[in-house]
Amino acid sequence: MKGRLKTPPTKSALLGLKRQLRFLEQGHSMLERKRELLTRLVRERLDRYRRLHSETRTALEQAYRWLSAAQMRMGSQVIRHSALGTGPALRVSILPRSSAGIEYPAASVETLALQPVGLMGTDASFDQARSGLAQTAVLLVRLGEAETALWRLLTEQRRTQRRVNALRYNIIPRYRGTIRYIESILEEDERTTLFQIMRLRESGRRS
Repeated sequence: MKGRLKTPPTKSALLGLKRQLRFLEQGHSMLERKRELLTRLVRERLDRYRRLHSETRTALEQAYRWLSAAQMRMGSQVIRHSALGTGPALRVSILPRSSAGIEYPAASVETLALQPVGLMGTDASFDQARSGLAQTAVLLVRLGEAETALWRLLTEQRRTQRRVNALRYNIIPRYRGTIRYIESILEEDERTTLFQIMRLRESGRRS
């Protein structure tokens, strides 16, 4: 039989294979549940990633429109000098999180109050651009978190799927096939033994 395990056709080997098969079937069931959970989480994360991607793109386009307006009204040199005097707009902290045993970094983002710019010649569009870019940065952090979590969950989901397929289509069928083979060998030996006993009894009766 193709793919049969190399093991002697004995009763002890048969019992051992049956125990191992039960263990493999339990492992397959657990992996199947894990695969279903990961698949659901991947779908949820994918929906969140797509939503954040769309929101980030919209926010970025709007922020760049304000930046273009500020550049036209103030000029690039004034914008560069004004930007040098501004402080950070965000406070970001990275915390570990996990879903279904898969760890990924989670970002906590806090927007800081925009510091006033004391240079002459600034325009309201500059503050609008600063505010828009800060909000876009918040979305980019969340998008990065969503993408990292999605990628790690998807990687584990694919790995789990490969294990499920290996058990379902390769390992478990080989064990089952070997068990059937050994059972057929043992049954044939038993029939041969019974036949020999019957012949011995008939020989004894004749004598």
